[in-house]
Amino acid sequence: MTTRRQFLGSLGMAGGVLAVANRSLGQEQNQDAVSPKGDPLVIALLQMLPDGANQQANLKKADDFCRKAAAKGADIALMPEMWNIGYTGYDKPDAESTRIWRAQAVPRDGEWVGHFRKLAKELNMAIAVTYMETWNPAPRNTLTLIDCHGNDVLTYAKVHLCEFAFEAALAPGEGWSAADLDTAKGTLRVGSMICYDREFPESARSLMLAGAELVLTPNACPLDALRIAQFQVRAHENSMAVAMTNYPAPMHNGHSVAFAGGGEPLVDAGENEGIGYAKLDIAALREFRAKSIWGNAWRRPAHYGALTEAHHIPVFERKNFFGKPLGSSI
Repeated sequence: MTTRRQFLGSLGMAGGVLAVANRSLGQEQNQDAVSPKGDPLVIALLQMLPDGANQQANLKKADDFCRKAAAKGADIALMPEMWNIGYTGYDKPDAESTRIWRAQAVPRDGEWVGHFRKLAKELNMAIAVTYMETWNPAPRNTLTLIDCHGNDVLTYAKVHLCEFAFEAALAPGEGWSAADLDTAKGTLRVGSMICYDREFPESARSLMLAGAELVLTPNACPLDALRIAQFQVRAHENSMAVAMTNYPAPMHNGHSVAFAGGGEPLVDAGENEGIGYAKLDIAALREFRAKSIWGNAWRRPAHYGALTEAHHIPVFERKNFFGKPLGSSI
């Protein structure tokens, strides 16, 4: 009879995942290591400091960082959350402050996002662009993934808005999907979640069910050890790779990270401004997924009905930034 330990050993995980989970994420990873199975997919985590809400300055910096990443052989570049305005917010929940802040939104088909379509094609590199998107009835916190040909392959709007702060002035997205991304290393299925989304297991679970092999995650908050471990578990429990770009110090604390499908660390970018390069072995990821006992392998969804029902639990009732209940009209 095969024991659980022996089975995990057949996945290369008899103690392996636990060792990975306990490894210091602050230690510099060997970014020059090359997968024995072939050229890895290179994901550039653009850990940039913004010039406040100066959209043209932020565009210029992202352009510069994308060019540096492409010169290093990156296949995908990922910006931090809502980069066009550097994730700047406001403190007073009054109508005029809200109107002024929302006015910074840009359309998906406008010049700001369009700049990166041209750049992606020029650099032959996919770019995950993040911005406050013009939308009705209110703007959205959005990522658009542009492929190396300059075409949009995925647009995702943040579902779990931080409604305890200024994001209550935004409209939430409607759900999670994944799309096939063509790269020089082959085609893989990619999805996205944004910042607070990753703190809800349902976000990553939905992306796993959509077939995502890689989840791109823009971020804008301090990342402590618990949040990073939580993100690592999202990879492990769904057998998919995850990559997150955060803002560096002094705005936040950096530590943009990526993990392979079994939770193995690929990079930690540290605290300062710069680019972290995560090298993902696609063949190894797919081999792991084919043998995994996680993801969708042994789920029993017929027993999970409570997860899709609304529950009113007094201890968890909250008011948003405007003093209204979650889901109030905006």
